[in-house]
Amino acid sequence: MNTFQLTCFLTVAETLNFARAADHLHVTQPAVTQQIHSLEKELNVKLFKRTTRTVKITQEGLVFLNDARNIVALSERAKKKFENPCGREIQPLSLGCYSYAQLFLLPLILKQLAVQFPDLHPRLRVVPFQYLYRLLEEDDVDAIIGFREPDSKKISALYRELTRIPIVCICSHENPLSQRQTVAMDDLKKEKIVLLDPAKAQFDVARLQGQLMGGRAPSEFYFCESAEAAVILAQAGFGISILPDLFIPPTLSLARIPIEGVEPVSFGIYYKSLQGNPPLKSLIQIMKKHL
Repeated sequence: MNTFQLTCFLTVAETLNFARAADHLHVTQPAVTQQIHSLEKELNVKLFKRTTRTVKITQEGLVFLNDARNIVALSERAKKKFENPCGREIQPLSLGCYSYAQLFLLPLILKQLAVQFPDLHPRLRVVPFQYLYRLLEEDDVDAIIGFREPDSKKISALYRELTRIPIVCICSHENPLSQRQTVAMDDLKKEKIVLLDPAKAQFDVARLQGQLMGGRAPSEFYFCESAEAAVILAQAGFGISILPDLFIPPTLSLARIPIEGVEPVSFGIYYKSLQGNPPLKSLIQIMKKHL
């Protein structure tokens, strides 16, 4: 296994097109195909399902995706250390999360952190939920930003709460509920619902969605792969959605309505240790004040 094989794999996974991947890499299409076949033979799995018209990544390919990215990134970092031997040291800080909405919290925080650490080199990673905490266990990230997981998850890390986020009902301003100061769960059971994939939803949100789904026809639901997609469908008037208020950009024309009897959820940061990592320690302090 070499980095060129992995780069071919990552490029095909991104483009889902062997010819386009070859153009990006400035090599021939047979060269890319040969590298993928060689990698599949070494791993003893099929990484892509390929027909004359389409290319799809397999489940095994998805599992391998993060490892390939990590190996290529590690190789690039190793090379860069020797590109400018007279340059000053860098201070890396790797943060993971499972939603771009969480990344949007960070610009001002990182700007303030960079004042304290001029050599700071942040690395921000958005990773599918099911693989996220594996990165922390394998020391591929310094910390993970997100909602507190239930104790049953048994995450091998420390958790620091930064703030508590209310769960709200969102809907278009054309929806009659938009005129309400608060709504009850019984009110929401009468509405079409835009649902976030339960496997990707915050624990309390998934539980509330389950309550709203009981005994209703599938035609009354719209399932979304991300919170961002749920926000778009709610704004377009397909139905109401329930989400932590964190995921809803303040500039969008949407009604945000508190739900009666629903407590705010804990939002914070998971990490293994602060020892020997001053930027992470300062990041937590800044985030606590900012949020």
